[in-house]
Amino acid sequence: MRTMHHWVLLITLCLTSGAYSHADDYVVEKDIMVPMRDGIRLATDVYRPAQDGKPVDEALPVILSRLPYNKNGQVTAAKYFAANGYVFVAQDTRGRYKSEGVWHMLSDDGPDGVDCAAWIGKQPWSNGKIGMIGTSYYGGTQHSMALAGAPELTTVIPVDAMSNMGRQSLRNAGAFELRFWNWIFLNAGRGSRASHDPGTVEVLKEMADQRFAYLENFPTRRGQTPLRLAPEYEDWLLTAMESGPDDEFWSAVNIVEDPEKYKDIPVYLVSGWYDSWGGNNTANFMALSKTIKGPVFMIMGPWIHGQQAAYAHGDVTFGKEAAIADQWAWRKEWYDRWLKGIDNSVGKSGLFKTPVRIFVMGTGDGTKDEKGRLKHGGYWRSENDWPLARTEYTDFYLQPDGNLSTAKSEEEKAVTQFQFDPKNPVPTIGGNISSGNDILLQGARNQKGGPHVWNFKAPIPISARNDVLVFQSEPLEEDLEVTGEIEVKLFASSSAVDTDFTAKLIDVYPSSTDWPAGFDLNIGDGIVRGRFRESLKKEVLMNPGETYEFTIRLYPTSNVFKKGHRIRVDISSSNYPRFDVNPNTGEPLNRHRRTEVATQTIFHDASHPSRIILPVIPTTPAK
Repeated sequence: MRTMHHWVLLITLCLTSGAYSHADDYVVEKDIMVPMRDGIRLATDVYRPAQDGKPVDEALPVILSRLPYNKNGQVTAAKYFAANGYVFVAQDTRGRYKSEGVWHMLSDDGPDGVDCAAWIGKQPWSNGKIGMIGTSYYGGTQHSMALAGAPELTTVIPVDAMSNMGRQSLRNAGAFELRFWNWIFLNAGRGSRASHDPGTVEVLKEMADQRFAYLENFPTRRGQTPLRLAPEYEDWLLTAMESGPDDEFWSAVNIVEDPEKYKDIPVYLVSGWYDSWGGNNTANFMALSKTIKGPVFMIMGPWIHGQQAAYAHGDVTFGKEAAIADQWAWRKEWYDRWLKGIDNSVGKSGLFKTPVRIFVMGTGDGTKDEKGRLKHGGYWRSENDWPLARTEYTDFYLQPDGNLSTAKSEEEKAVTQFQFDPKNPVPTIGGNISSGNDILLQGARNQKGGPHVWNFKAPIPISARNDVLVFQSEPLEEDLEVTGEIEVKLFASSSAVDTDFTAKLIDVYPSSTDWPAGFDLNIGDGIVRGRFRESLKKEVLMNPGETYEFTIRLYPTSNVFKKGHRIRVDISSSNYPRFDVNPNTGEPLNRHRRTEVATQTIFHDASHPSRIILPVIPTTPAK
């Protein structure tokens, strides 16, 4: 029990040092400097349940958040969990905000997480059980700690979490996702070591404000921009943009290749069909569910990054049922089961009825809502596996006349050519985006330009561009559900020694009263860089004019293409600024000085069956 002397000391600390503050139901101790194994200290806040302003004298399970975005932003979550019988610990990761050391992208978060967990386990307010919480980067710190095998780690809920960075979502089939260029330009002056100097902050803010100008002067080069004032950020970014192979540089959170390293604990993987990490979320489920006992659960909604409480984004609404309104209660349910041993809904009902919970998009009526958004709709469904066991993988072939059909072309030789000019790339209009912050549009969008698209302001459909090849089906005679992983097998050649090929899957709405021109809804997209056509592990330049088979992995989805709609596939060579633009010169990545216009040849004949492989679900069980 606490002595009177202890409470006098606590009150004295509150009044003199500012280390403690309290409300009726929690007490927080701020900025505890927790030492790591190398002596670097990380700033840590501890929120404890309280009664009458005094911390509960009981060893409790802990919810841990390790993040680079300022631990002070965790107050809402901390108060909720402290009020529900948990200690909440928030920690600035190495080199960020009040923590000491030098920031590195996730590579320190395994050992730092282990040391943090060991410290927590020794505290009198901890019962030795830790559950982690967090989205995006600090979803990645959860994976890091699980891969490092922290003994105290009991469960994780990684939401839209960073992982497998050399595979997809950061370095994507050899191309670089420029949202992370954007992230570095914005965060080099926020919470970094460089941000401690007011003069440097001003320079870095000016740099961040001029991102469009820097985009127009690619590639970003070492030492030639104000980014040099934040050297660890410049070094990571330029090394990342120069490192194409999925090698040691990208190994910090590689779950797909190292699932056996993941601690055998209950894991709840959360992401969305329009999230930047959606493809890696399903990949992680497939890898972990076969490797650890877990249990491993997964939910995929129609969401963009970090927006599980929302039901609309971009130009589209999916209906209010698409949202998980209370963002803390569902997490608490999971933690209560695994940290407190409470027999609840986990494995029985709701979000946790079965290992897989998916939102099947596309069953709305297609009219406009009160805000002018397409009512694409959808519904929730519980599944036992991913991919679904009843999937029928169906080839839809790119036909010479621009059709998309399940019938294979019988022509002996059929090609379509276009020119790809790196100085005039195809603009990004929505998709699997995070850290877009002004330069990128997120989510579900009508594939049409306008003033909202900074690099495609004319109000014309993207299909009108000469460098976009459109292949679309006849209007469907019945609804067709596509749920699962999607690939395009593309036979192509180029006049360049290196180039990119892109693919986009689109749900084409017919003309209607609300949408006289129809609505071209992006469902998923992907890319492949020519020099990585054989393997993500090594670069092999192309022979100009030689025909190769390219595999383009799109992001996973679940969508009903309704009767009367068309299934469309767009083929091109750029999607900017979602991906960096290939200069077509074959120079080392991000070190080119020239660009070349490439002539691209797409084959779609009997010997070169270019196609998209759709995971068709033949029957839909009751909701």
